Amino acid sequence: LAEQWVPKMVTGEVLGSYCLTEPGAGSDAASLKTRAEKKGEVYVLNGGKMFISGAGSTQVLVVMARTGGPGPKGISAFVVPADAPGVSYGKKEKKMGWNSQPTRAITFDNVEIPVENRLGEEGQGFAFAMKGLDGGRINIATCAVGTAQAALNAAQRYVQERQQFGHPLAELQTVQFRLADMLTELVAARQMVRLAAWKLDNVSADASAYCAMAKRLATDLSFNIANNALQLFGGYGYLQDFPLERHVRDLRVHQILEGTNEVMRMIVARKLLQDGALETLR
Repeated sequence: LAEQWVPKMVTGEVLGSYCLTEPGAGSDAASLKTRAEKKGEVYVLNGGKMFISGAGSTQVLVVMARTGGPGPKGISAFVVPADAPGVSYGKKEKKMGWNSQPTRAITFDNVEIPVENRLGEEGQGFAFAMKGLDGGRINIATCAVGTAQAALNAAQRYVQERQQFGHPLAELQTVQFRLADMLTELVAARQMVRLAAWKLDNVSADASAYCAMAKRLATDLSFNIANNALQLFGGYGYLQDFPLERHVRDLRVHQILEGTNEVMRMIVARKLLQDGALETLR
């Protein structure tokens, strides 16, 4: 499997979709219903996923499906070719933002998957899914920080050019204070993301908590930065002729993707209550 898919995915020749979320299993991912029944040398996959990024435009799917009883230990992971017989796609969702990539539901109707397409052993799927989410949260946090940087850059240029009351907006102390706060929050978010990435790279025991903290902090702060940048643009910020309205729309979903920010708080609080205060460089 690795030889078949990974090299082309690394080069971008092949794209994949991560298929965990279901209509009744969002934040409570361990309650998923999609099922894979083993029949001889194949698994037969039935069920459905929703909110799948790239669905319909990717070549391979990594699907979490139930092979055992209730709960996380009954879940396994499978690699499924996106065009396998029995795989069908819903309509392209009309979203508030993130319109550069399609989001669709996926239905699996008696899809036959060779046993060798299972990742790891039966019951390891949920653990794989959670490990993937740690890196995914770093990715989402990084996307948020990058967009916030673009919004701040645009606002910085605009307030130096825009004249009101006979002076550039940049000469107003209220504008200067807002820019200072935006930059401070951006630096804090970026440093938190880098610390979490360091924890993940070094397989720290508290890496998951740091990834959750970074995702929560970076996405909340980045949304606020872009929203403040839009405010500095005034009415122009609300127009599609300028990038700020798109930055705000695109950033909003980052507070939901890869686990809502409420779930991020749950992860951090559980770690804190279990182990006490986290030491930054432990």
